[in-house]
Amino acid sequence: MSGAAARTEIQAPRLQVERVTELHEDDLSALCEATNAAILDGGGFGWVNPPGQQALERYFRGVMLVPERELFVGRADGVITGCAQLVRQPRNNEAQSFAASIMHAFVAPFARGNGLARLMMLRMEDRARALNYRVLNLDVRETQEAAITLYESLGYERWGVHPHYARVRGQTVRGFFYMKTLRKGAAEAPGFGDHTLPS
Repeated sequence: MSGAAARTEIQAPRLQVERVTELHEDDLSALCEATNAAILDGGGFGWVNPPGQQALERYFRGVMLVPERELFVGRADGVITGCAQLVRQPRNNEAQSFAASIMHAFVAPFARGNGLARLMMLRMEDRARALNYRVLNLDVRETQEAAITLYESLGYERWGVHPHYARVRGQTVRGFFYMKTLRKGAAEAPGFGDHTLPS
């Protein structure tokens, strides 16, 4: 057998990002597994120690009940390996109704390096534009170097540093705050602050 014939081709996984309003048991289980792996890897999901399967299931079911939150999941070959949330301002915050936030974005460590995180970010930006948002905000631990590189490559501008952002395993970690304008001249544009509520 020749060397060329002996080599096996490794195909890149098929990537997909979708906004979900319900999670079936298999998807919920895969999402919790990915979340658990991200927490153990220091993924900055808020938890430092995994809270357990039941707590994660309750958390994600709760996310989908909050009107201001939209859950996006990333799939590799059909299996959920990451997620993120697009968060709108509550109705009583008219002054900041032009802006939305991206929160709790992660890809499980076993599924990184194939472009899924970038695809999730781009899909959420598309959704924010479709809802007529002008600005996206996000924040991240300083230890999440790959995420920082991704955000900056997508045009997010760092505007602030929180010196006491988080405590992780006895260490104080700084947080970086980013924003991105989705339209040029966003603050001066006619109808600034007007956005379409999701259906």
